[in-house]
Amino acid sequence: MSSASADQQNGRQVFQDKCAGCHTMAAAGSTGTIGPNLDASFAEARSEGFKESTILDIVHDQIKFPGQYPVAQDNPDYLKANMPANLVTGQNAIDVAAYVAANAGKQGFAEAQAVTGTNGKQIFITKCGGCHTLKDAGTTGTQGPNLDQLKPPFPIVKNQVIKGGGIMPAFKGVLTDAQINAVAKYVAEHAGK
Repeated sequence: MSSASADQQNGRQVFQDKCAGCHTMAAAGSTGTIGPNLDASFAEARSEGFKESTILDIVHDQIKFPGQYPVAQDNPDYLKANMPANLVTGQNAIDVAAYVAANAGKQGFAEAQAVTGTNGKQIFITKCGGCHTLKDAGTTGTQGPNLDQLKPPFPIVKNQVIKGGGIMPAFKGVLTDAQINAVAKYVAEHAGK
C-alpha cells in the first residue's frame, strides 16, 4: 500500500472522530487511554529504522483486522477494551493509517495526560468526546450514542460513566467521584441544547 493514495487531512479528521477517544497521539492532541498509546507504540519502531510505509501497513492491518486481546479495567498492563471491527473502512482506513504512520512516535514517547480538575465540559471533551456527539462540547464522535439525541438524565449518565457498557469502559478509578459527578452533571444539563 502506498501513502501516495492517501489523504492525510481526511485521515486526521477521521482519527479525531473515530480514534482520538481511545488513543494517545501527540500530533492529534489526543490523550485516550482505552487503547494503545500510538506514540509509544511507534517511537521505538521509528528509532529502529522502520519506514513510514511499514508503519502504514501495520496500522491499516490493525484497523482491518483488530485483534481481540485480554482486557482489564484496573490493570495498566492490559487494554481497557478491544477495538471494534470495521471502525473505519475503505479509503478512510487508508487515510487514517497514513496519518498515523506520518505522525505517531515522531516526538518520542508521550505519556497520556491525566484529567485534573472538575470542569465537566473539559472532562467530557478529553475523555468522552472521541466517542460521543455533544453540540455544546463541539464533539462529533459516533462510536457511542449521540447524547444530544439521547438527552440522558443525571443518574443515568453517572451510572454509565461509573460502570461503562458495550465498548465504553468504566471510568470508576480513572476519574475521581467529583470528576464523575461533574461530567455527568455537564452532560445532563447540556445534552440536546
